[in-house]
Amino acid sequence: MGVEVRAVNDVDDALRADLLACWTDVTNAGGAVGFVPPVTREDVAPVLDRQLEGIRSGRDVLALLTVDGATAGFAVLGGSSSPLRRHWVTVLRVQVHPDHQGRGLGRVLMHGVHDIARARGKEFLHLGARGGTGVDAFYRRLGYTEVGRVPGAIRVAPGDDREEILLVHRL
Repeated sequence: MGVEVRAVNDVDDALRADLLACWTDVTNAGGAVGFVPPVTREDVAPVLDRQLEGIRSGRDVLALLTVDGATAGFAVLGGSSSPLRRHWVTVLRVQVHPDHQGRGLGRVLMHGVHDIARARGKEFLHLGARGGTGVDAFYRRLGYTEVGRVPGAIRVAPGDDREEILLVHRL
């Protein structure tokens, strides 16, 4: 199995379609990546397109996970426009397609994110995780440290507010 994580700044229509399918499938499988299931591709597309604007502008970069050349997951490294924060990135939308989960590819993706950030001279990564999912334990195993929780920051449904868990990692 040929597994690769690479930085991508140019997303063509075919890759956009792959990213859209991945994000929709991950969400509908219960992944905490900005939506609550069920979603359609039409629900996800406007959010993906806003994310792609940052990638095309060069402010952000896509970390693309492929297995045997096919899209298997992705994450976005969001750059800061602040001159005081150019040494760090915010990691967004970390996901591995459900067909590829359970094989350690999330860890592979995150190691690729770290490598991409280092290659761009970044020293510090930040991300938020949805409370109640247990995903924060995954990030801790990768060396992330919890620096805070924001109670009620994420509303997944009326009466179901979750905390956002803030994590950081120094490279």
